[in-house]
Amino acid sequence: MSDLKLYRKRIIPDECLLLENDTILYHDQEVIITKWNTIHPKKTLHHGYSCYFMERGYKVSKFYDHDGCLISWYCDIIDYTHDPVTDTYVFTDLLVDVIVYPDGFVRVVDLNELADAARDGLITPEQLQLALRRTDKLLSVIYKGAFGKLQKFIDDYEEVSVSM
Repeated sequence: MSDLKLYRKRIIPDECLLLENDTILYHDQEVIITKWNTIHPKKTLHHGYSCYFMERGYKVSKFYDHDGCLISWYCDIIDYTHDPVTDTYVFTDLLVDVIVYPDGFVRVVDLNELADAARDGLITPEQLQLALRRTDKLLSVIYKGAFGKLQKFIDDYEEVSVSM
């Protein structure tokens, strides 16, 4: 697992960063689970856990503040490429995000960025369709009350990493 490399590619702003400080807790063909501290220090966000659901096209993250209190579950809509020779994954953030707060309130954000990126030719029509369809599927999971199944991936590995 130590040779696995993860990159986060953003469209707005245009950047691609090696997530060299993320700790990979688990990975297989369907998911990659990581533990991390924020790359750029934030007022409230300090650290968290993420689970990349590669074939589903989203990354679910559990965000914590400096005191270790849960802020929210933050879901990025993503696409990815994998180079099996170097075992490198590049995860492209498709701009739309879904936030699930501890009280269950759900918020969809950054649709304006998705529209701007489509208008400005920063994403392809196929990426636009992927972003919208994957957002719809994730919201369906949440609205059906099945989001706990996705949360469990992180919760199980969080318990193991905390006890180590």
